[in-house]
Amino acid sequence: MHKPAPIPHGRAYLPIHVGAALHPDVLTDIQQDDTGDNISELNPYYCELTALYWLWKNNDSDYKGLVHYRRLFATRNFFKGRGRSSDPLARVINDDELAQTLAKHSVIMPTKRYYVIETIHSHYVHTMYAEQIDVAETVLAHMTPQYMSEWKKLMKRRSSRFFNMMIMDREHFDAYCAWVFPILAEITRRLPPDQYEAFHARYPGRISEMLLNVWIDHNNIDFGELPTVHTESINWWKKGTSFLKAKFFKKRYTGSF
Repeated sequence: MHKPAPIPHGRAYLPIHVGAALHPDVLTDIQQDDTGDNISELNPYYCELTALYWLWKNNDSDYKGLVHYRRLFATRNFFKGRGRSSDPLARVINDDELAQTLAKHSVIMPTKRYYVIETIHSHYVHTMYAEQIDVAETVLAHMTPQYMSEWKKLMKRRSSRFFNMMIMDREHFDAYCAWVFPILAEITRRLPPDQYEAFHARYPGRISEMLLNVWIDHNNIDFGELPTVHTESINWWKKGTSFLKAKFFKKRYTGSF
């Protein structure tokens, strides 16, 4: 989280203030991402990944993962927490259900999202800057060419798992972080994110959403799935119309929804 937000109940959750090195006075009563070995100052570009890096370098829990202040893993119980007046946090998965899921799968990913009329590649090119995904592909081919088959397959798909959300046992978590962060460092070296306005400067965080899928597929990771829940309202009309404007009129996104 980068601002005050409701925190789910349960021992599984460790609130982390991302970008603490840049905004130390915003959230002073939770874990900061600028302690120990950290990349907190990269938060305007890496987004939630500064918390992921902090967990990798400074936390030795048996299971580690990432959710967002407004987007969390939800229970599989469809009826729990439903209703117009219900608190969205009531739909967040609790410790017991999460433990049951982890007993079956050492890795958990969010359920897929579908674009239908766009591929992963075309959607990115229409909504963001094409050179960002081009440089990412070039770096991936240079640093880990054995992953290119999965990357190219992903680019042609019309669905993927987003949000940089996952839960993994420590072995998988640390292996993924050791793979992805050097790749992101080289991508940002070749294409400095500070040349873009704030919204598009966050491209490393978006590219990493794709890279997580590539890593999972290439390594044949057996994972379980959980749905997600948003704790803040989404402007679906704005999101839908912006999606169509990007697709048919090449209008890049200018902000989140």
